[in-house]
Amino acid sequence: MKRKVALRIAVACGLAMAMVVPAQGADTTSTLLTLTPPSDIKGVAPLPFTAVKANSFTTPENTVNLEVTPQQGYVGSEFSVIGKGLSPSKQITLVWSTSDGTWVTDVQPNTINYMGVKYSKYYVNMALVTTDSSGGFTLKTKVPSDFGGVHDIYAVVDGVAVAHGGYQMLRTVSISPKSGPIGTPITITYTGLGPSLYAAGSALYYDGKYTGSMQARWTRGTATTTILATGPVGKHYIQANEAISFSYLNAMQSPVPFANSEMGTFTVTKDPGIFKPYLIYPPLMTATVDQRTTLSDAGLDPATKSVMTLTPDRGIVGSKTTIKASGIPTKGVHTIVWSTVTGNRVNCTTGTCWVYNPIPLGTVDITDGTVNKEVTIPDHLGGYHVIQIKLGDVIEAQQVFYVKESIQPLTDKNGKVLTLGVAKADLSGSVEAFGRGGQGTPTYTFKEGEEFTLSLKGVGWTQMDNTLAVAYDNSYVGYGCGFNSNGYLVVHLKALGGVGTHIISMRPLLYTQQPSFANTPYGMVPILTSERDLPGLALGYQIPTVYFAIKIVK
Repeated sequence: MKRKVALRIAVACGLAMAMVVPAQGADTTSTLLTLTPPSDIKGVAPLPFTAVKANSFTTPENTVNLEVTPQQGYVGSEFSVIGKGLSPSKQITLVWSTSDGTWVTDVQPNTINYMGVKYSKYYVNMALVTTDSSGGFTLKTKVPSDFGGVHDIYAVVDGVAVAHGGYQMLRTVSISPKSGPIGTPITITYTGLGPSLYAAGSALYYDGKYTGSMQARWTRGTATTTILATGPVGKHYIQANEAISFSYLNAMQSPVPFANSEMGTFTVTKDPGIFKPYLIYPPLMTATVDQRTTLSDAGLDPATKSVMTLTPDRGIVGSKTTIKASGIPTKGVHTIVWSTVTGNRVNCTTGTCWVYNPIPLGTVDITDGTVNKEVTIPDHLGGYHVIQIKLGDVIEAQQVFYVKESIQPLTDKNGKVLTLGVAKADLSGSVEAFGRGGQGTPTYTFKEGEEFTLSLKGVGWTQMDNTLAVAYDNSYVGYGCGFNSNGYLVVHLKALGGVGTHIISMRPLLYTQQPSFANTPYGMVPILTSERDLPGLALGYQIPTVYFAIKIVK
């Protein structure tokens, strides 16, 4: 779609939380946003029952009790709402309490910060009922797909609640398939997550080891993730617990005692050997935030009427894009510039954390106001960047390009690919080894205890994409960051777990460690449900899940 790029878009939003001071970057104009989820997230249940939001009503101090039977159950369970002692032959609107949940971000011209979560409670119409001559009614219905926990049910007449009851939605987990070889994708679906801080997340465990966090803010209480089967032949246990990040182990004594844990099993049937590393990008969603991290609009020619497009407008480092532009008002040799940043978050306690770092991509001689030129995406930071056409220091045209993360192919001297991102660690201490992040000879095979590396390109610098969480055999072991190394991420691990195939995954992580912000739960852990519930989706980010496999030999 052809359009002029507006680098700073004022977005009005009201948010009932304290403003915090963001990290100092090259530019600190901030826009605090309560994110609207993309409309094309798949599998999201509609608003429950009639899907019509209820009109406002008052709740007197004393009301008739509604009999709800049974009072607990799961999605799809049958239950009844029974009213007694009400006005006879009266039409009543039954309403059901529900909520929306979402993420909050701080969008700046040169970065995006994760600022926490937000929930809002409201009511939807369940049904219209009419009392009989004795003032009673009975509604038989089923538990809708909705957030878990306690739901208030009110009987409303003429804007006043005349009766009140409630229903408690419980959690349940399903696992599919139940068996298969190492590397089998296992889908875990957990229903009944709640619309509040302590009920909204679940900690997933594989054989008693923490795998990551499941979220369901944008999916109305139903969290779905996929992990790969690993471990020795035999039965393995998958458990979903109540959590903000790691498991809350005395949930029965908590303010949300209904946040029960659930367990299932998977049987590993055989070890078929290693597979080639691969990554899975989430679907590109329709972004709900126009503003992008496009770095700087300083120096934009106020007189330009240029229109510029990039085809494609996203890709990995080393890929190519074609620049087409028209309406450029100046003539002569122009410079094509890739605008990025250099720096890190660790030295962010005072002053400037990062600065603009323009990278020349070439030149073009403009005679008729148009440009048609192919350029190569530089091996640098991932995420959103801007390609600019400049005459001197004046920007005549610009457009956004998104750099996707990718596995680094490792080759021999002749350029033959030996492995995808996997190598022995080079611990020689040489300058060359340091420049490679300690990455040595490419191989997928290691001895027990041997140190190895995994490498990616195109890692970003925002709190959305500067880090990836690493799990070894479905056990979260730490994270890696690509900001300080210009998007080049080399993770060091030990080959452990015995002879056979072992699987390592990298997943999106919300970086909250430094600088530290208030009200940022669910940070620094793998977000297992990132394909459908992650703040970056609303801004057009595509942060992948990456899978590697290694073989330990005697």
